[in-house]
Amino acid sequence: MALRLVQVNLKARDDAALGRFWAAALGWVARGGHGATSAAPEGFDWTDPDAPVCVDAIAVPDPSTVHYRAHLELATTSGVHYLQLVARLQEIGATLADVGQGDGRRTVLADPEGNEFCVLEPREPYRGSGPIGAVAVDCADPQVMARFWGEATGWTVHETTSDRALLRSANGTGPFLEFARTPHLPGARHRAHLDVVPYRGDTQQAEVARLLGLGASPADVGQGDVSWVVLTDPEGNEFCVLAPA
Repeated sequence: MALRLVQVNLKARDDAALGRFWAAALGWVARGGHGATSAAPEGFDWTDPDAPVCVDAIAVPDPSTVHYRAHLELATTSGVHYLQLVARLQEIGATLADVGQGDGRRTVLADPEGNEFCVLEPREPYRGSGPIGAVAVDCADPQVMARFWGEATGWTVHETTSDRALLRSANGTGPFLEFARTPHLPGARHRAHLDVVPYRGDTQQAEVARLLGLGASPADVGQGDVSWVVLTDPEGNEFCVLAPA
């Protein structure tokens, strides 16, 4: 039993505009609207067990009241690609952001809704990841998070120290899931969260029960009567378990 990471869910005032931005940023297409717009490759089928991790923009009344704990890191294939991508992202609406990064190996930007993300200089581990090199999550204890998310998804732990943990799908494709020790974590709801779905043959109910046994907790974010289940991981990060198609 395991869960597949389907998408990174971003909160937005205008989901359609944000979805179009991310589709253009990643070379994908935008679909949906009216409260939920996804950015995904042409021909994307979210029920495909080998489908890539995508981006879903969800409209909320005031996303500025929530905090950042997770962000996207975009991969590049060469120095030229890195410079071109940073320039192109600014042309379509991204702005430079200063989060005290101090690392010349990346450029930190914010999308048109203020969601921060990074463009990475070429790095060997991210070759073949696709446009998203990593989904990075700030945390208090990377080892705790690696154990929970490794068990939840069946992903392989590639690195784990007291300051950083890296996981990736067992087949070695797609983005990494990165946990970085970060002081002074915000305690409020977060602007980005993960959506996961059971693989074919597994049920949502069984997977939710398994996650609770691993240390997840039920969460009420005002979702009402919906088909997905909202949980928090051991550090309080919300995530959604979608119902399999």
